[in-house]
This record gives sequence, C-alpha cells and structure tokens, in this order.
Amino acid sequence: MAKVSFREQVLRAREDAIVSSVNRLLAEKGFDLMTVDEVAADVGIAKASLYKHFTSKEELAAAAMIRILDRAMAFIDSLAAKEPARAADQLKAVARWTMQVQLAGEMPSLPAQNSSLRAALTTNKVYLDRLMEVSDRLGAWIGAAQADKDLNPALPPEVILYTLFARACDPVLGLLKLAGQYSDEQIIELLVSTCFDGLSRR
Repeated sequence: MAKVSFREQVLRAREDAIVSSVNRLLAEKGFDLMTVDEVAADVGIAKASLYKHFTSKEELAAAAMIRILDRAMAFIDSLAAKEPARAADQLKAVARWTMQVQLAGEMPSLPAQNSSLRAALTTNKVYLDRLMEVSDRLGAWIGAAQADKDLNPALPPEVILYTLFARACDPVLGLLKLAGQYSDEQIIELLVSTCFDGLSRR
C-alpha cells in the first residue's frame, strides 16, 4: 500500500474537520441558514481555503449526507454481523440508531424542497450509490418483515422505507426533548412504538 504523504494527511484532516463542522451546523441550523462563511470560521480556515476542498454550499451538504450514509451502512453491517435476528427487529434497531444520531445533534437537517441542493445531490454519484446501498439493505429487511407478517404486507415497501427515512428528521424528537419530560431513551422507544405499532389501541 502506498504511503500517504504528510501534505495529503493534512489535507484529509482538514477536509474531515470541514465535513464535521458542516454536519453539526446542518443539524443545528439547517441548509438554508448555514453559510459557507460560518463553516470556514468554525474550522478556523480562510473561505478561499475551504473552496479548495468544496466548491459550493451544496457540495458541502452532499459531503455531510455521504458521511451519514456511510455511518448508516457501517451500523447496518454491524447488525448483519451479529446473531441472526428477525428482520423487523433489525429495522427497529436502525430506527433507534437514526433517532440517537438526531438527538445527539449529528443528523444533517436538509430542506424537503430546494432545487439547487436537489440538483447537486441527484448528480452526485457517490451520494446516489450510498443512498441506493442503504435503501437496498433496508428494502431486503422490509420484504422479509412483511413476509413474516411483522409489518403490514398490504403496505407498499417504499412507503415503509420512506417512513423509516423520515424518522431521521422527525421533529417530534426535538419537541419531546425540549419539553424535558422524558429521557432520550424514553423518547426513542415512544417513537419506535408509534412507528412500528401505530397509534391504535391494541
């Protein structure tokens, strides 16, 4: 394996710091309120230096999304490597993980509708590849859980997939945390229950 030069190590460390800053600012403020100037100031570099790594605000957001998808894949891989579990339990574990990340302030908050960001994401091959990989893995568990009758087999699988993705940006978590009545663990279990069991009396 080729040795990485000191300069390359410095550049990678700086890029990692930039993406970490973007991830945190997106979680705190969202895409519309985050500025490139804020990111540069937070990292402690000149704006011109930041632009050597990322050419736009949209590219910064895409890098943050790729990082969270990489983390999601690593978590999914860790679940798959453990003792076999029911597919529905694997999906619940992923839902819990996404909510833990959000409550920790590490989940990028992106607008549902933004043409420039959507265009950047839909033309970013790395982002699309990661998104498809996560979707395919979750889709396999969704199919198995429906076959086991643990999830409603009448629901289209993509509806279940999008519902799981929505847990990663569910505003209910923040509202319950702000109220201060429940611990993070209780909030997560309440939302996992409403997501998988519904609101009907059992």
